[in-house]
Amino acid sequence: MPYRVDLFALFIFLGIVQAFFLAFFFLSKENRKVKANLFHGIMLLSIALCVLEIFLNYTGYIRDVLFLVDFSEPFSFLIGPAFYLMVLSLTREKISKKQYLHLLFAPVYLILQLPFLLASNEVKYHAYMQSYYPDFPHSQHFGETRWFWVTDHHTQTTLISLAVYAVLSFYELIRAFRTRKESFLRPVTPVLCTLRAGLFQLVLLLGLIILVKIFNRNDTGDHLFAAYLAIPVYLTSFRVIRQSGFFKPANITEQQKYKSSTLTDDQQKAALEKLTAIMRDEKPFLHNDFSLPQLAEKLRLSVHVVSQVINDGLGKNFFEMTAEYRVEAAKQLLKDQPNIKIEEIAEQVGYNSKSSFNTAFKKITGQTPSEYRA
Repeated sequence: MPYRVDLFALFIFLGIVQAFFLAFFFLSKENRKVKANLFHGIMLLSIALCVLEIFLNYTGYIRDVLFLVDFSEPFSFLIGPAFYLMVLSLTREKISKKQYLHLLFAPVYLILQLPFLLASNEVKYHAYMQSYYPDFPHSQHFGETRWFWVTDHHTQTTLISLAVYAVLSFYELIRAFRTRKESFLRPVTPVLCTLRAGLFQLVLLLGLIILVKIFNRNDTGDHLFAAYLAIPVYLTSFRVIRQSGFFKPANITEQQKYKSSTLTDDQQKAALEKLTAIMRDEKPFLHNDFSLPQLAEKLRLSVHVVSQVINDGLGKNFFEMTAEYRVEAAKQLLKDQPNIKIEEIAEQVGYNSKSSFNTAFKKITGQTPSEYRA
């Protein structure tokens, strides 16, 4: 049989490449510190592996790598949980370790699937032919290699998983919308807009799989929802590029003004109010490892958007804002604790060294900490 390479194959292949690249980006050492990025990366990697197998089956290249037949089945059970955990991480202050148990079914399924994964290439070739060429005569029987209902009914189990996590994600989003007193149909917060769009895509995927399976025998229509899965990957790539400052560099005489920003005035005002409340009530700047990504995680916004809110809303950058909050806290300590050493005050407000503290304090107040205390 000849290999099949057409527009479907090309569209799917480019989606796979982008999904792997995005997964690498989200799961990189710095980015995965933000929980939402970690779960987003897991979801993208799972999509990439599932679509890769469909691509190999659709084009026929799976015949050259028969050991990969059905290798991606466990990863399909990470897509729903990863999306749900991403929703939790963006709508709650923090998520508990026990929430990670939602990812447990995938390795359990892998264990149950081992009899098939360890079978011979003849068994896997027969399974591939039966799924993608159901009209081709099959006379040989190799014995049962799928011992459990869930592995013998992978599609049904996947649909159940996607449906369950779509419902859980919807419930969590409704709770978040009510907490922020926003309409589900007309959201204002950018994060809620993005999560709502993601939920719609998950529900559409669920419906598309059902339709494809109704009108196509076995796995002959899998390329249709594989092509659909490539679409949110392309959209994610576009969103990441759009939020990047690479195409909007400021020249040496002009401050970056975020001219291509998608933030409305209301969204920026709401974000600035929440930022101010966090800095006032939680005082995260008192920790010496306080960073812009940490603040972005607390605000449930991207680093780029938070940087824009600070620059446009306060007329300063993140480091200048942090220094001002730290110096204000230090001024109060200098008044309230006249006998404490300057070095100790510097540590209490988040500075690692006395010299950095002195420099920032004098730049903002025009005096050194000692002069201010006197």
